[in-house]
Amino acid sequence: MIPDTKEGKTMQVSVASENAEALGGVLIAIFAALMAIAQMVNGELEEEMMIAHNKVVNYSSWYQSKSIKESLKESELNYLETLMSAGIVPQEKQETVSSIITETKTRIQKYSDEKTEILLGSSNIPKEKWVQDLNGEMGAIIGVKEWETKATEYDVATQKFDIGMLFFQISIVLGAICIIIYDNPKLQRGFISLMVVFGIIGLIMSIYGYLLAP
Repeated sequence: MIPDTKEGKTMQVSVASENAEALGGVLIAIFAALMAIAQMVNGELEEEMMIAHNKVVNYSSWYQSKSIKESLKESELNYLETLMSAGIVPQEKQETVSSIITETKTRIQKYSDEKTEILLGSSNIPKEKWVQDLNGEMGAIIGVKEWETKATEYDVATQKFDIGMLFFQISIVLGAICIIIYDNPKLQRGFISLMVVFGIIGLIMSIYGYLLAP
């Protein structure tokens, strides 16, 4: 037992300080490891988010191209119907023009159905409405709105990870301060408590971000 003298009290303070420094060092290692894992997962989520954003752009362009083709066919249909209604088409050509009009209407409907599938995705429309293939496979379209939702979810998830890593960094800084402080075990314990609180918040935010990811 250390005697209750000035020297004894100094030894007690020294032992308590060393214990606090050791605990702080262990916690720094733990939270640094957790932060590294969070950074790795966040990096993967950011890559997925970029892919989702690129898909939104690509599928939106695909949708617009179908809209342009549909508009051209509608203009063609209006022109042919105007010719027929005005009686400009000779009698012997009317059957051929009528056939072209029917084919044009079918093509317009097909473009409209393709636009719907590209916009909403194959999984959100009845199977009998699948008209657009992807690399030769039917029912494989992930719609523009689905990609937009995924991109938003990934964005929110990465934001939570960023907040989590911020708390991990603060926790590690507090641990470093704990180690730097000498001969003040009470203050060291205070910093260790704050370190644990910030580290736990960082862990919770990282887990929350992971759960939010698609």
